[in-house]
Amino acid sequence: MAEEETSYHWTDIAAENIIREKGDKKKYTVAAGITPSGTVHIGNFREIITVDLVKRALEKRGKKVRFLYSWDDFDVFRKVPANMPKPELLQQYLRKPIVDTPDTFGCHTSYAEHHEKEVEHAVPLVGIEPEFLYQAKKYRSGEYAAEIKHALENTQTIIKILNQFREEPLEKGWLPIAVFCEKCGKDTINSLQWSGGYILSYECACGHKDTFDFKKKPALTKLKWRVDWPMRWHYESVDFEPGGKDHSTVGGSYDTGKQISKQVWNFDAPSYVMYDFISLKGMGGKMSSSKGDVITLKDVLEIYEPEVTRYLFAGTRPNREFAISFDADVLKIYEDFDRTERVYFGMEKVGDKKAVKEKVAYELSYIGKIPSSIPYQPGFRHLTTLLQINNLDVDKVVKYFEKELKNQHDKKRLRIRAECAKNWLQKYAPEEFTFSVQEKSAVQLTAPQKKLIHGLAQKLLEREWTDVDLHEEMYVLCKNHAISPQEFFKAAYKILINKEKGPRLAAFILEIGRKNVAKLFKGV
Repeated sequence: MAEEETSYHWTDIAAENIIREKGDKKKYTVAAGITPSGTVHIGNFREIITVDLVKRALEKRGKKVRFLYSWDDFDVFRKVPANMPKPELLQQYLRKPIVDTPDTFGCHTSYAEHHEKEVEHAVPLVGIEPEFLYQAKKYRSGEYAAEIKHALENTQTIIKILNQFREEPLEKGWLPIAVFCEKCGKDTINSLQWSGGYILSYECACGHKDTFDFKKKPALTKLKWRVDWPMRWHYESVDFEPGGKDHSTVGGSYDTGKQISKQVWNFDAPSYVMYDFISLKGMGGKMSSSKGDVITLKDVLEIYEPEVTRYLFAGTRPNREFAISFDADVLKIYEDFDRTERVYFGMEKVGDKKAVKEKVAYELSYIGKIPSSIPYQPGFRHLTTLLQINNLDVDKVVKYFEKELKNQHDKKRLRIRAECAKNWLQKYAPEEFTFSVQEKSAVQLTAPQKKLIHGLAQKLLEREWTDVDLHEEMYVLCKNHAISPQEFFKAAYKILINKEKGPRLAAFILEIGRKNVAKLFKGV
């Protein structure tokens, strides 16, 4: 979350840039999109949430915002990702449109739909509800026929723009379109000619030849990516769309798209921000859908509650690479979010500049209407302790906090956070954070150690304790028995959880239950 202190949050700067570049309008269109060629991972999600965060910044300024998310499902299926079932079947569909490739998971009508629905079901959980556009439907309905014709009429302009950044110029006869063979369904076209208007002729590697009117047969033709993107900016009047680091290089898709948009469609390219890659701390580096080594939004939501997930992105500028942690840093990230929440509600003081940034980050993280008073903050670390004491029973842990909860939001947050803590313990928690309370212990103690442990057991049964009082009492007992606190704590943890370290001992004993601990201590 480290950022230089500034009076403005990055989303405010992006929103002001849009208004300055596109004019002060009542309504803006923001966009994002991806080819569903494999699992849409959390790195891809960065584009979706970047747009949503900027959308909120525009709405804060009283603007109406249309958020489009395009599924480029008419793109060609190029490579079978490693994590897909029945790869030998998918192999047969290479070079065909993704929308025509079957779902080998067996639950959706196509490969494309399977990956689309995974995202469409997940993003509302983090408060994101864009208008989804399916490019295969739009192309195949003939909606873009006039745009394709316009691009063909400007082929030489497009070639000139693209050749600026190529070591070798585009081949003679290059056209800004791709054609799928009507017979084999693939884009393996050896020869392609445009006769003017809507007439195209092609010869496929499968041997099929045809001349057709793409206005009457729109299902066979689409624009190539570098032309398709600027065409859609113009078609949908897009005011803002971010792009990944790979699209943002000199001569990259945005660079050429900007020129094509202006020179071919006379439309100024959208306001733009570059977003960097996301890595996974302790789980490898950059994710790759084609290699199958990915973490999805759904996976992240198993560990981070929705508002904390939004916070990961709201608190980091898009052009900064960062890692999503699944190791011990999870504890710190929850603590950071809770601190930001306290700053927002005036419960914790920070410098004025930092306060501005923290408050905006919280507003962007929150889903729904922010309450008038601070929600209950169950500590993530504390939850991991309580869960393990209670054999990972979330219901028992929720009941533990019952008296602290003021409303339904508090109850919902507690349950979600407890489920996240349970998932983290089961899947990712480092060994030093996991434990199991012993039913009986076979630890060998010296006579003085045993006398001290038995003495503490007796004290536990005498009265109710606070953790502060019990902590002080343990130090008194150590002094009276001439045993160092370090030696005592080590022995106590060995008896309780068969480890030499653990959660803060006094509070831990009270959470296990003083009578239960007394029984365990007396048994050694």
